[in-house]
Amino acid sequence: MFALTATVSRGESEIVVAIRYLQAKGTSHSHLYLYREDGKLLRQLTNDNSGQDIDPIFAPDGETILFTREKPNEVREFWSVDPLGKKLKKLDAAPDWYSAAKSSPAFTNSGEEESPSSAPTPPQEESPSPAAVPESAEQGHQSVTALDATANAQDRPPQIIKAPDGSGEIFWRKGEEDPNYLDDPLNWIMWFRDSKSGQETKIGKLRGFPSFEPLQIGQSKDGQFLFDASLRLVFFSCHLDSSAGDTVEAFDFNKRKLVQLSPNWATPIPLPGEAAFLTLTENRYVDIPGSSKTANCSYLERWGANMKETCYEQHEPPYCEGEPEVRYARKNSAAICYGASMYRPGKNPAVVTVRGRTD
Repeated sequence: MFALTATVSRGESEIVVAIRYLQAKGTSHSHLYLYREDGKLLRQLTNDNSGQDIDPIFAPDGETILFTREKPNEVREFWSVDPLGKKLKKLDAAPDWYSAAKSSPAFTNSGEEESPSSAPTPPQEESPSPAAVPESAEQGHQSVTALDATANAQDRPPQIIKAPDGSGEIFWRKGEEDPNYLDDPLNWIMWFRDSKSGQETKIGKLRGFPSFEPLQIGQSKDGQFLFDASLRLVFFSCHLDSSAGDTVEAFDFNKRKLVQLSPNWATPIPLPGEAAFLTLTENRYVDIPGSSKTANCSYLERWGANMKETCYEQHEPPYCEGEPEVRYARKNSAAICYGASMYRPGKNPAVVTVRGRTD
């Protein structure tokens, strides 16, 4: 009877996140936190300060969570715990399925391997820590652009992007706002044309243009798009400047609007079968509570089909900044995500994983 009750109470998707909350003094540690998909914190699963708890992954049946505890002198231990925070156990070795598990597919720059790279750097007072991002991170992003092959062509626009459902297409026209740039070969403005009505909507200029590139999963033509139920998006990477680095903008085919997912980098991770996606989001120069210091942080976030945004029309170029539905971390915290795993009963795949180290 108890086992049946426990199973029923866990009917909704849950996500375990390894989070290291940075602190003003001493060494902070990464622990595991279990959330409901809607962002409700269910419980803290570990609290050991002898090392850093990283790379949590749900077992295929969702009944166990495996994770790695990294200790000084390159000591690595493997542990398991159940989602109720019980049955914490040190293992003699990692199960084969855990060692073989890779990060779930994510949107990356075309040509990049789908593997993690370095995490944001903690403050100097913090000890070195493991890496923590999924398929891509700001460091190492190529500031290449779809215009590279046409940058010297005066009258050739970037490539047209056609929606996979045939609803419309993104195309480009020379900008007319500033007469000083009418002859600039890179002065291209994004437009959207509705296939059914023929109506054309001016979208605007990508921030950091022309240093942009569509993100994609794999090398297939439709790998650029995230179309799932009411979710209809295509993602672009854009280089802003040396301080902010690269960012990611999503074009929403429903709203016909560009939405910036982070002031810095964000890696979109699909949730197949859901009108939602995750991002591993970087924020630079985050204030550490109780200190005048800042750190580069990373957070796991969830976005739905109806993305909220705040638009800055007076900025040049104007842009809209998105707001995720959920950030899996304490509010106003300085933190680093060291991996995550979501268990989704009845969905395929049942487990979505964001590994905190190179696969």
